[in-house]
Amino acid sequence: MKTRIQYLFILVLLLCFSCKTETKIEVGTNTSAKTYLQPKPEDQFLGGIKMIPIATPKGEFKVWTKRVGNNPTMKVLLLHGGPGMTHEIYECFDGYFPQENIEYYYYDQLGSYYSDQPKDFSLWDLDRFVEEVEQVRKALDLNKDNFYLYGQSWGGILGMQYALKYQDDLKGLIISNMVASIPEYQKYSDEVLAPKMDPDVLKEIMSYEDKEDYANPNYMELIVNNYYTQHVIRMPVENWPEPVNRAFKHLNPDVYVTMQGPSEFGIKGDATLKNWDVKNRLKEITVPTLTIGATHDTMDPEHMKWISTEVKNGRFLLCPNGSHLSQFDDQKVFFKGLISFIKDVDAGTF
Repeated sequence: MKTRIQYLFILVLLLCFSCKTETKIEVGTNTSAKTYLQPKPEDQFLGGIKMIPIATPKGEFKVWTKRVGNNPTMKVLLLHGGPGMTHEIYECFDGYFPQENIEYYYYDQLGSYYSDQPKDFSLWDLDRFVEEVEQVRKALDLNKDNFYLYGQSWGGILGMQYALKYQDDLKGLIISNMVASIPEYQKYSDEVLAPKMDPDVLKEIMSYEDKEDYANPNYMELIVNNYYTQHVIRMPVENWPEPVNRAFKHLNPDVYVTMQGPSEFGIKGDATLKNWDVKNRLKEITVPTLTIGATHDTMDPEHMKWISTEVKNGRFLLCPNGSHLSQFDDQKVFFKGLISFIKDVDAGTF
């Protein structure tokens, strides 16, 4: 009898310890780690990938998106730079967002690597891209209760322009490494960054610029080794992260040159973004906004700080050791500030 009682007691203990309670991560909602990583039934087969149909003046095309995570109140849509670059420059987000329980979406804009790449150059238009983002938002069921829009460089232009039209559908806006005026960007490049370069190197670069010999491999070599490594990603070229190399390899030059122009030393020629400027409209943006700048950026960090004071509810994050891709060259500072903003807005403490 005694042995039987001891056996039952041990059995109860084993049952108690084998019934583990699922640990909850209290970030905005009680979403468990298991739930966060669980694909939704509708996209489980493809692991979160969705090809979204986009209506344009030139017909319907499809753009590629991929969802990572599952959080009903924190969903971040990533707008890549370029124009014509790819989602690949954000693959380092995988090292930070999942552990913070933040849902996020990779997205190749129309013309970019995983999405359709039509050859009609009239599609490479800012207002049309704004409408594309709105169609993506609806297809992904993002709304003012959960939708954070992150845009870096050209993506920052697109993000600001989107917010000026559709901010009622936003929960938060992040403008990363982008000023609110292309003419001011050009002025900063000409008057601040250019004089910092070796005079002989600058002279040689400008000789190619004057001849519009942008395709010359010597021109790109000079730009990459003397400008990019100082102001785009502050690492020797041989140490550049693999996703960055892959993204450059996959860049669509048709989109890039049409909107950005052929020069790597500013925006010149007949680029469609050449005169873009929304400085005087920033006060219209009332949604919580984070601006991210870097000390060594191609963009003026003081201008990016100023943007945070012009919008109604702004915050500025400086990456002191970073440049244009500060998610790589000042990663810890970048992600700490970005995640804090998202969480503060979600908690209602921003």
